[in-house]
Amino acid sequence: MATVNYSTLAGDVLSAVGGEDNVAGVVHCATRLRFTLRDRARADKDAVTALPGVITVVENGGQFQVVVGNNVSKVYAGLPASLTEGDRTPAADGGGQKVGILSRVIDVVSAIFAPILGVLAATGILKGLLIILSTAGVLPATSTTYQVLFATADAFFAFLPMLLAVTTARKFGANVFTAMAVAGALIYTNLVNVTWVVDGERVPMTMLEYLRAGNPVDFLGIPVLLQTYTSSVVPIILAVWLLSYVERLADRFIHEAVRSFITPLISLVIVVPVTLLTIGPAGTWVSALMADLMTGAYQFSPIVLGILMGGLWQVLVIFGVHWGIVPLFINNIANTGFDYMKSAAFPAVLAQAGAALGVTLRLREKKTKALGFSATLAAVFGVTEPAIYGITLPRKRAFLVAGISGAVGGAIVGAGGVKVFSTGAPGLLTLPIGIDPSGDPTNFLWLIVGTIIAFVLSAIGTYFFGFSRADLAKDRAAAAAERAPAEAAPAGASPADASLTVLSPARGEIVALSEVPDKAFASGAMGQGFAVRPADGTFVSPAAGEIVVAQGHAYGIKTADGAELLVHIGIDTVGLDGAPFTPRVAVGDTVAAGAPLVDVDLAAIRAAGLDAITPVVVINSTDFGAFEVPGLGAAAAGAPALVATKEN
Repeated sequence: MATVNYSTLAGDVLSAVGGEDNVAGVVHCATRLRFTLRDRARADKDAVTALPGVITVVENGGQFQVVVGNNVSKVYAGLPASLTEGDRTPAADGGGQKVGILSRVIDVVSAIFAPILGVLAATGILKGLLIILSTAGVLPATSTTYQVLFATADAFFAFLPMLLAVTTARKFGANVFTAMAVAGALIYTNLVNVTWVVDGERVPMTMLEYLRAGNPVDFLGIPVLLQTYTSSVVPIILAVWLLSYVERLADRFIHEAVRSFITPLISLVIVVPVTLLTIGPAGTWVSALMADLMTGAYQFSPIVLGILMGGLWQVLVIFGVHWGIVPLFINNIANTGFDYMKSAAFPAVLAQAGAALGVTLRLREKKTKALGFSATLAAVFGVTEPAIYGITLPRKRAFLVAGISGAVGGAIVGAGGVKVFSTGAPGLLTLPIGIDPSGDPTNFLWLIVGTIIAFVLSAIGTYFFGFSRADLAKDRAAAAAERAPAEAAPAGASPADASLTVLSPARGEIVALSEVPDKAFASGAMGQGFAVRPADGTFVSPAAGEIVVAQGHAYGIKTADGAELLVHIGIDTVGLDGAPFTPRVAVGDTVAAGAPLVDVDLAAIRAAGLDAITPVVVINSTDFGAFEVPGLGAAAAGAPALVATKEN
């Protein structure tokens, strides 16, 4: 079959359905574009069906449904932004099911960090190793070798907004290079010298230095309150999220002949100033509020301060507002020779290391274990980003356990009246800044005790209480899938000898695919397979493999030998907007055969007047020579239902 150009196919489909002005709306589900047309007579069904890459066309429920298969998202992406506005990444995160705001934020942040976790952990470990070598006197910090290696590690964090701009743009559907330009503008304010006129003299300094020297910075007369954006996370994510909307709005009104440069121009002129005018002041205000809160807590009770610092420090770091408190540390040390507040940051940091270790010890998946060990090592030396974004935050409970453990350790440090006598990022090798110059060992002892208790409590607490049932089920499935390729085939077996066994995804009655009340499935156009009339709402994976589609009503699984399966729960259930579905997997997960896939409220489907019959098809059926459905009739979830034999 010839390679399909999905952008071209999108244009051809749009033309055949009557053009952009004939489309009142379009969405996509797991396999098909669903058009709502203004005038059905203007659409040429035969022409659409004949297009290379189109499987068939189904008209149902007032929709003109163009069945494309697993690559439907690529065709959808080729449609004009004016049609897809507000649905740039439809159902990729779970098919529209309702989730809490906090869970959605955490899932988005985790997805944004996923592509860079490896190098994030690597640079974190390098920074830790440099601290060890410098402290041991093996590699002095003043040497050029140290400086080159330090720049190698630290540059990743200094330019983190640039890297996050790329992954965030992909997540929200924004232009990657425009997003990088936005990030560059944010970090430019405190990395690059600009020549300013100060007291009649031209002085090179960064914009932040100029502002901190007491000089006003404004944009069109509106005061700009700047903050440090290097190493920050939330500002660039919010900025690119805004950028995605500005771009889509601009594309609606700008002619395609000049869209490639006018849209970025408009986007940059709007997004960068808005970000500096809103996120900067918000960060400054929150930082000042937190500084006042910490100061008030210390005046009220050192123990309360320890609890707040130990429990919330990593949250402040995530949002970048900790920079408003850091100057207090430095100022206290400069004026009095010591600081109370920073002491509780040590338990907070080591608690994240403990939580990462707890996750690593409890879970079985090799990929998670490898990342977990490196993240733990980096966090021990004060670099917690790999642990937070790669290990604890995606699991939510692990991050909460770390926060509680940090608060306990902070309370101990506060109760001991612990002080630090120098600056330095909190970590194992900077603990000596808690050694009292007067020779009193009590201060350092309390710091060690609070930090160790936070680490141990977090590791143990995470091991036993840091996971939901869904977390553990996903891990078991992933570990089983890692073992499956090695266990599946006997020694000496060749791919040509292999057969695919597809299980029933639910308890119920297995029926022939021809009984499905949908032409695309019943005709076999979507691929060979079977259907099940489910008796309950517990659905499992019909085979071991990787989840490539995870919508509320539909799931795609790609097996180790290349079979592409689709489980489509109900007919036209995409219109239920995910409400009856509680997914147990996400795109990128590996699952074992029979592992939990999704929980479904069948009563809600039937109450909506829809059929819950569930087709299970092999999308790439042409790769197989023969299909047999030996399991017709009553079957349990996970029972063999179809056998497909590869051609020799």
